[in-house]
Amino acid sequence: MRGKAIMIQGTGTNTGKSMLVAGLARAYRNRGLSVRPFKPQNMSNNAAVTPGGGEIGRAQALQAMAAGVSAHVDMNPILLKPQTSTGAQVIVQGQVAGTQEARDFGRNRESLMPRVIESFDRLRDAADLVLVEGAGSPAETNLRARDIANMGFARTADVPVVLAGDIDRGGVIAQIVGTQAVMDDADNAMITGFVVNKFRGDVTLFDGGRDDIIHRTGWPCLGVVPWFDAARKLPAEDVMDLPARAQSGGSGTGVVVPRLPRISNFDDLDPLAAEPGIDLIVAEPGAPLPREADVILLVGSKATLGDLAALRAEGWDQDILSHVRYGGHVLGLCGGYQILGRQIGDPDGIEGPAGTAPGLGLLDVETTLVPRKELALREGRSLLHDTPLTGYEIHMGRTTGPDCARGWLDFGKGPEGAASADGRIRGCYQHGIFTSDSFRAAWMRDLGQTSERAYATEVEETLDALAAHLEATMDLDQLLSMAR
Repeated sequence: MRGKAIMIQGTGTNTGKSMLVAGLARAYRNRGLSVRPFKPQNMSNNAAVTPGGGEIGRAQALQAMAAGVSAHVDMNPILLKPQTSTGAQVIVQGQVAGTQEARDFGRNRESLMPRVIESFDRLRDAADLVLVEGAGSPAETNLRARDIANMGFARTADVPVVLAGDIDRGGVIAQIVGTQAVMDDADNAMITGFVVNKFRGDVTLFDGGRDDIIHRTGWPCLGVVPWFDAARKLPAEDVMDLPARAQSGGSGTGVVVPRLPRISNFDDLDPLAAEPGIDLIVAEPGAPLPREADVILLVGSKATLGDLAALRAEGWDQDILSHVRYGGHVLGLCGGYQILGRQIGDPDGIEGPAGTAPGLGLLDVETTLVPRKELALREGRSLLHDTPLTGYEIHMGRTTGPDCARGWLDFGKGPEGAASADGRIRGCYQHGIFTSDSFRAAWMRDLGQTSERAYATEVEETLDALAAHLEATMDLDQLLSMAR
């Protein structure tokens, strides 16, 4: 018997839709239901690799964890990964389908609806309940004609919608009432209720506002959800969340991350942000890299040559070279690894115009970008400390050179990565290595810090707390009764 479905759409970006779906997935799983998350279309450079060798948005991977199931490409059949200000790599059911300019994708995306419905139907056949997450806002009337992410999907698949507003940013009454005002009658008919998210303080103070929304829209309220501070412990998807996750107490090891325009897979930072012994500092454009850095960490990039140019334009290349001259450490992950080498070549124009550029020259390696993308989950060991290690690869480059002889990871195929002769500069293609508690503790020990945290356990505990939070503040029985 095919499972039921309900969709959470937001009045705008970053209203907490992803967290709501994750918490609901854990709550309904705790009630004994088989749950699957689904997002028809996502736009994010923070991707996760599935066991089957595909990629989906990081939020859907977290939601799968909340539901107690393995991540699958059907959970996010269309993923857009921005490479330039107007263009993106298009991922369809986990695999690269090409690159498109925004204008072209806007004209062509309705042709992807059959693939979206195909994935959705497979999930419904495998679950009691599918929790669907929208993207952006259904009130973007200029995008409605070709929409596959919000009401276009909801009406095609006949999935009822709950609208989430964000009271923390202000104007939540106008957010919800205004959404109804600009949508047509058929779209409004899909909405079965609303929820007010991220309330700070005494929720009874909003009783009048809640009732006003009910009066103006005719929609029932499923809850006013208080601010859930522990959400910062969960992997983030939006790069805009990075500064909020950084911490700088001044007493720990300073790890500085330059925030480049096409930063990707920055979930590598989440385990470090949770460590009291780490002062994680996200360096914003327009300012030099802080001199108090002990480690400069270059994370992934969706457009390595573009980010390398941006790094130089900020003068951060000179800051990094100065940091190294004074004895500092540098670690590059994926795109950051490529930047540390002598040269990066893109002969086929995979990430933009074809060309070659000199890297920072801190590792004696060279990178060539190639069309075939490596997508794989990895299990192995750190050769530095002989600790177990898990990670994932998601890149389109091949890196070779003398410093690869000092590979410091082993995933069953011999040493991988590269290191300088003194060991202060290291790079690798493996994301997710800091989620491995023993490796992270050993890495921090080398920097004079200790770690006793169990990162994966803390994420699971936070998901349980989020589920309890929603059980206490939303009418989950009514929500479930609305699904069909």
